[in-house]
Amino acid sequence: MKSEELFNEALKLFPMGVNSPVRYYSPVPVMFSQGKGSKIMDVDGNEYIDYSLGFGPMILGHANDNVISKIKDQLDNGILFGSITENEIELGKIIKNAIKSINKMRFTNSGTEATMHAIRLARGYTGKKYILKMEGGYHGSHDYALIKSGSGTMTFGVPSSAGVPDEVSKTVLVGQYNDKESIEKLFKEFGNDIAAVITEPVLGNIGVINPGNDFLKFLREITIKYSSLLIFDEVITGFRFAFKGYQDIINVIPDITTLGKIIGGGAPVGMFGGREDIMDKISPGGNVYEAGTFSGNPLTMSAGIATMNILKNKNYDYINNYADKLVNGLNEIIEENKINANINKCYSMFQLFFNDKKVNSYNIARLSDAGKFKKMFELLLKENIYLPPSQFETEFISFAHNNDDLNNTVNAFSRVLKCL
Repeated sequence: MKSEELFNEALKLFPMGVNSPVRYYSPVPVMFSQGKGSKIMDVDGNEYIDYSLGFGPMILGHANDNVISKIKDQLDNGILFGSITENEIELGKIIKNAIKSINKMRFTNSGTEATMHAIRLARGYTGKKYILKMEGGYHGSHDYALIKSGSGTMTFGVPSSAGVPDEVSKTVLVGQYNDKESIEKLFKEFGNDIAAVITEPVLGNIGVINPGNDFLKFLREITIKYSSLLIFDEVITGFRFAFKGYQDIINVIPDITTLGKIIGGGAPVGMFGGREDIMDKISPGGNVYEAGTFSGNPLTMSAGIATMNILKNKNYDYINNYADKLVNGLNEIIEENKINANINKCYSMFQLFFNDKKVNSYNIARLSDAGKFKKMFELLLKENIYLPPSQFETEFISFAHNNDDLNNTVNAFSRVLKCL
């Protein structure tokens, strides 16, 4: 198999053969070569219905003709200038008009960069030390994001990666998503020194976990009470459910928002933005430093503009209804075969957990049977269905998925889940 031959070459070049850890799975990751619409093809000529969508960005499907055309036009005009371009202004206006909390913004090259700068900005603006994050919440791979609770305690986090100094971890507090009491406890002890709370409004890197019991509204209220900032990490959820942020759907308005994925149309992108008085603290006008050679680069901006202009005229009911039908079909299979599993869904995102409990927290999610999910993933590959290769990722629907995809997917799951 060509995939295996190429992966053996990759092993000699990259740690475990990959350039991002979730791309690795045993025995050999599938090596993809092209994609069109809802399908992706591997180097051995096999075609798969894709529910990973590049971990979320490809909401229009792969190789959308209009997006590709706009990128080619930009290639003819130049790749990088190291100066402001009209493309940045155009994409910035689209985002500002769509998400009311974003008055000013800065583009970056990834969601990791966006959250890193947002955290620094929150500290610089408030003059406070601590950041409060949720256990299991993912905000990229910089030092301040790679922190989680050490033993289920609601105190200082400990590094979840070697190389993160203890001094860094001691500036990050870890609370429990959907647990108001855990957050109140931290604010009572450290509230005067908490610069910001950062959270995904819908957890998307531990599967899909929805906010419950007015949890996000509670975060807004307690941060105002203690003069802290609220940061919504909408790298996954921004423009995923509607042509706006999830914050606008639920009407909980943060001080700073981070975006990524969809706004770049598949090209490398991130963005952080918010209130004007906060954003004006960014250099060169302010004293909080942020920079990037490739930030706002013309290629990414052109892909983003094309994608956003198409999405602006799309009816999101299409992908949300597709997800409803797919999840309903899977639930019927689960019930019919008496499988210990349940599905979480938020609009066009979903995840099947091999867990007999309803998953509404990080602690319950990690009790799921990841080994059984891996077996399902392997069997679905043989059925030409591609999911993100982890129990703790998220499946996505695109506007390119169609009824044939839906029927083929439900039938494939039926055969696979019966085997399990």
